[in-house]
Amino acid sequence: MELYEYTVHELIEKLNKKEITITDITKAYVDRIQDKEKDVQAFVTTLTDEATKEAKEIQEKLEKGEINSKFAGIPIGIKDNMCTKGVKTTCSSKMLENFVSPYDATVIEKLNKEGIINLGKLNMDEFAMGASTEYSAFKETKNPWNLNTVPGGSSGGSAAAVAANLVPWALGSDTGGSIRQPSAFCGVVGLKPTYGLVSRYGLVAFASSLDQIGPITKDVEDAAMLLNLIVGHDEKDTTSIERPKIDYTKSLKNDVKGLKIGIPKEFFGEGINEEVKQKLYEAIEKYKELGAEVEEFSLDIAEYALATYYIIACAEASSNLGRFDGIRYGYRTKNFQNLKDIYRNSRSEGFGSEVKRRIILGTYVLSSGYYDAYYKKAQQVRTLVKQEFDKAFQKYDVLLTPTSPTVAFEIGTRSNNPLEMYLADICTVSVNIAGLPGISIPCGVDKAGMPIGMQLIGDKFQEETILNTAYTYEQAVKFRENFKPEFKK
Repeated sequence: MELYEYTVHELIEKLNKKEITITDITKAYVDRIQDKEKDVQAFVTTLTDEATKEAKEIQEKLEKGEINSKFAGIPIGIKDNMCTKGVKTTCSSKMLENFVSPYDATVIEKLNKEGIINLGKLNMDEFAMGASTEYSAFKETKNPWNLNTVPGGSSGGSAAAVAANLVPWALGSDTGGSIRQPSAFCGVVGLKPTYGLVSRYGLVAFASSLDQIGPITKDVEDAAMLLNLIVGHDEKDTTSIERPKIDYTKSLKNDVKGLKIGIPKEFFGEGINEEVKQKLYEAIEKYKELGAEVEEFSLDIAEYALATYYIIACAEASSNLGRFDGIRYGYRTKNFQNLKDIYRNSRSEGFGSEVKRRIILGTYVLSSGYYDAYYKKAQQVRTLVKQEFDKAFQKYDVLLTPTSPTVAFEIGTRSNNPLEMYLADICTVSVNIAGLPGISIPCGVDKAGMPIGMQLIGDKFQEETILNTAYTYEQAVKFRENFKPEFKK
């Protein structure tokens, strides 16, 4: 097995036994990026030279006993909407093409304290708006399982980089499924934490009441480890919540006996691919074998979640992206004669088609005469969605659904059909609306060998429960041992 194939917890074990060095790990990933990045196109900015230099410095400090973090020297990839001091943060948009952040996001500060090495910034749908990473202004990231298919989005670069072993783990952000759906498409683990558990300070905002940073990893144990590193109250983010510190790795007990799993039947209805359903049903049977209690129930409000999400998300995007006007922030047009031209042309030239579409939708639902009919109503439905989930969690510990209605689709087949693209989020958006934690783990492949994702949803701050539920299944089926990306062309 090559060094880049190991999980982070396996790398740490090897480091502790002095079988490898920090420089060995970094070199393995740098060489891998040089070999495979041309096929996958996961990075917007690579920092391989900087990483190599940093690894040498950390190795020397370790040998002198000057570092006590067990994560020191472990590489990572960062989605390109998180501010990194001295490194470009573009959000894969022409609008921020040359923006170099003067500060680090809180999650980056936390990783830096541990001595974790940033291998680079990862591609995404522009401003995190998309489900395929085709809306990046710079490149089209490919899915390593089949290079003709999309990696999902918006954290497609993060999921593809982990699946292709270009990074051992990565950070993504999730507004309506942007960690979980690409993780499902790329056969990796993606965790969206409870809203407020992880600081959003330094995350370029899309929809502030929905955005959440989380891990994308090779397995569940790595997800628990990375979550440990990034959680915690932050004074700079008023939405972050103060909670006792938990070691999430201790929740991985490999036991689900007596666990009550609810299966919302609305998530298995029309529009869900038959092969996806089949693999989910097999996973449900596996949980029964493992001692969990499984029951089907109705989550009535789920059918309204998608419309609710797109009204709220677009409204917040319209407000948040108003700052990028060519005057205060962002790209400024060279084609202008007056102030009005600067505003209009900077935004027209700087934003891509999908971002413009969502800004227009958001401005419309917030406008006089439509606010009550759309935005206010969506907020009322949001409350009902939260109440429905609260009711479900009085009876069940975990809810189980598909992560996506399909496997990864071919590049170019949906990018001109926004409605079809929006439907890719149908299984994930309700989790963000209710502010709940959700994890996607692979549960098999279809006949063409493409990964299928299973989503486990927990009650607020029940990350421990969904992590253990995911871990127990993972240990039973050994997906990583049986299936690997083939880089098919």
